[in-house]
Amino acid sequence: MSTFEQKYEEWLERNMVQEENPRRRELLENGLGHGTIEFLRTIWYPAVQHFEHLYPEWEVRDFHNGYRYVDLAYMPGGMKGAIEIQGYGTHARDLDVRRFKDLYWRHSLLALDHWIILPIAYLSIKDEPQHCQQLILSFIGRFMAVDVPLELDYLEAETVRFALRQFRSFSPAELANHLRISDQYTRRILHKLVDANHLEVSSGGKRYRKYRLRSLQN
Repeated sequence: MSTFEQKYEEWLERNMVQEENPRRRELLENGLGHGTIEFLRTIWYPAVQHFEHLYPEWEVRDFHNGYRYVDLAYMPGGMKGAIEIQGYGTHARDLDVRRFKDLYWRHSLLALDHWIILPIAYLSIKDEPQHCQQLILSFIGRFMAVDVPLELDYLEAETVRFALRQFRSFSPAELANHLRISDQYTRRILHKLVDANHLEVSSGGKRYRKYRLRSLQN
């Protein structure tokens, strides 16, 4: 059994044991969808390395007193993030008018209830896993943008926050413009943060050209 499979089974079992709502517990007992499992296997776990604050098939109420379920709810410190896996067959080719409207009602109701919604296409999970991993790190950054190591000075901390808000690699010039400092000083900050394992180089040989947030660790 792989590390992912072991951690995944422990996480799912923990959610089932702790759940008192019979509707959600039944959904969990039936197992998660293929798209959700592939997202966790190839995107979430490689980037984040744990399942803390993540809840599958999370139940929410709608304005008509009905029940809806978020594929994956990310809820650190009482905040609310909804990750929705959009399968190509069910959300594109086979989407009739009623289901099309219902999908956007669903997103609208979540937004009005202060959820940060992140829809991810299943095809992107299969074809663009690295981009999806960076997107997830940026999504998580929305919830922890002020949670940076205390040993960092102001500009270093703001660089980490800047990286957390990005869903792609960024150049020293972009960071220099954001911080309003020289290119040379910017590169010194970036090199220090790479050495400290807060950032990593995403492109460039002798002269680094792009940087990104390092994958989160336990």
